Amino acid sequence: MKTATTRKKPVAKRRKATTKSDSYNRFKEYEGRQYTGVQVGRGHHWHYDQGDWKETKITPDLWEISYKVMKRRTGKAPEGSGVPVGTAYHWYILAHQSAVKENANDYMTTMTGLKFKIAHKRADKPKWSTSGATQRKHLIAFLKQFIAQLESNVIPLQFEVKGVQYKGEAIPIADTCSKGVCYQAEVMLNDESLGIIRCAKSGWKMDLVKDQQLIDAIGNEIMLWFE
Repeated sequence: MKTATTRKKPVAKRRKATTKSDSYNRFKEYEGRQYTGVQVGRGHHWHYDQGDWKETKITPDLWEISYKVMKRRTGKAPEGSGVPVGTAYHWYILAHQSAVKENANDYMTTMTGLKFKIAHKRADKPKWSTSGATQRKHLIAFLKQFIAQLESNVIPLQFEVKGVQYKGEAIPIADTCSKGVCYQAEVMLNDESLGIIRCAKSGWKMDLVKDQQLIDAIGNEIMLWFE
């Protein structure tokens, strides 16, 4: 049986960087695709200020939303790292939002999902990296891939942890699949979305699930499916 620690992650081809900024901006390679910026497998941790979220009900199940907030790095960016001030990004977010009412005025809210980069604008350039029409085509391609992923065969999950029976499914994230095995999946257990599970060097990880025994049980079921 494959385990979380046996995964061989793709190694980006690299040249020796002379500065933090040089390391960030140099071209890297992931499964034959060139890219710049944060290396695949690494990430950021942010704190969001008190934001302004507005929503308007359009149909019984559909709402229009808008959200504006300042996000702040949990630590300090290394000097000379990252993109210049003024750089902008256009992301499209697909996420589950869970809201549990705590009292008359407060809801405990969590979100898990994916964000997809559609375009960017460099600090020294007046235009975005792609036109509005091309951005729309990129979004269509991403959504088609996501729909195909949802319609494909999902991984059934059924197991017991600490006397609790769990049943659900895991939906593989296509871009994380290699040689017939997928290393990230969106998890639904007992009719509740738990977020995305990922295979890291140190084992299986989930951002919002704290019970490592439960996380390992999910990961084990996923690996058994691919055997």
